[in-house]
Amino acid sequence: LAAALAPLLAAFRAPRPTPGKAPGRASFDRTHRGRRIQGTRTADGHWHVTVDGRPLHLMRRADGTWLSMVDHYCSYPTPLAAARAAVDALAPGERLREAGTEPRHEHGGGRHGVRA
Repeated sequence: LAAALAPLLAAFRAPRPTPGKAPGRASFDRTHRGRRIQGTRTADGHWHVTVDGRPLHLMRRADGTWLSMVDHYCSYPTPLAAARAAVDALAPGERLREAGTEPRHEHGGGRHGVRA
C-alpha cells in the first residue's frame, strides 16, 4: 500500500510554482500582433516591460497575478500574458504613452496608458 501511495504523496509535497512566477525566466522578447514585447525581471523581483520600446506599467496583485494600466480589469498569470493582453487592447496605430506624460487622476473612462 505504501509503495502505491508514494507517488501520490510525493506529488503533494513537490513545490509548485506560484501564479505569476515563471521559474527560471528572467526575461522575454516576443512579437505579438506585430508589436515587440520585451520584459526583464530586475534584481528586486519587479518586471520592466516595454511594448515597441515604450514602458508598460504592470502591477502585481495579492494573489500573485498581474495586471497592466492598459487592461486593468483582468488579471493574468504572468507578466508576458498581461503584456499580450495590453497589446490586444490597443487599437491599430495606438501606442503606449511616454513615461511621465500620463494624465493625473483621469477617471473619465478614458483609455489609461495609451495614446493614438
